Formats: sequence, structure tokens, C-alpha cells
Amino acid sequence: MITPIIILTLLIIPSLIALLLNRYSQTAVNVLNAGYLGLVNCFLFFALGHFVKTDGMIAMLPSWMPAPYWVVIASGILEIIVALGLLNKQFRRKAAWLAIAIFIGFLPVNFYAAFNHTGLGGHQWGPVYLFIRVPLQLILVGWSYLLIAEKGIFRKGIQQPNK
Repeated sequence: MITPIIILTLLIIPSLIALLLNRYSQTAVNVLNAGYLGLVNCFLFFALGHFVKTDGMIAMLPSWMPAPYWVVIASGILEIIVALGLLNKQFRRKAAWLAIAIFIGFLPVNFYAAFNHTGLGGHQWGPVYLFIRVPLQLILVGWSYLLIAEKGIFRKGIQQPNK
């Protein structure tokens, strides 16, 4: 079950690099931008899964879902739109709110897949997988909110390097 580790790595690495550059170099890096970049990385990774692992994504959906192939493709396109919005300073806050809505809105699909032992990324483990998935979703929601609110490590935006 490497997917959650990949997601956390994609999320954290840009901010970690920015913080380290600010701390140990003469370069001033905007940590807020780096935080958004981490979220962009995640959404591009999520979208890639919809196009590369389409059958596994379809398996996560309930049988009553109409046009499951197109639901998976449309959600992948939506994730690309969110990533593009996060890159654009004019739309990034709205895109981050949309990201939160997606994380919350897609969670029932993860519950369905876990309780039915189907799909990708560990859902085959059954409900026990939710002990990993739900905290991961909470981390992603929290990260998105901290970006919107410019709190935590994102509160200063550009942090001056140590001299």
C-alpha cells in the first residue's frame, strides 16, 4: 500500500524544500506557493490514476452508478481543473475550497470500495483500510484549509532566509 506514501510525499516535498531553502540558503522562497504546488502534485497524481487505472477506479463505484466509465473520466478531468486552478493565483483559494469539497465528496466512494473489498490502493483490505484512508483525507483537507487561511507554515508566505 504505497499510494498514501506517494500522496504524502507529493504533498509535503515542495514545502519542505522551500522551508529548507529559506533556512539554509540565501534564497527567499514563498512557502505558500510551495504548499499549493504540493496540492497540485497530488491532484495531478489523482487525475493520472483516473486515466491510467480506469478499470480499478470503475470497480470502486457502486453498480447502480450510471455510466461509470464517464464518471471516472469526468472526475479525472475535474481533478485536472482543480490543479490548474491551484496554480493560478486568481483562482487558487476557490480551487482549494473545491479541493476540500472533492476530498469530502469522494470519501463515500472510498467507504463503498473498502466495505466491498474492491478497487485500487488498498481498498481490497476492506474496512481496515479506512484507518489509513480517512486520516489521509483529513490531512489533505487540513492542508487545503491551511493554504486558504494562510496559517501554520503558510502564514508568512515568503519567509526570509537566515543570515
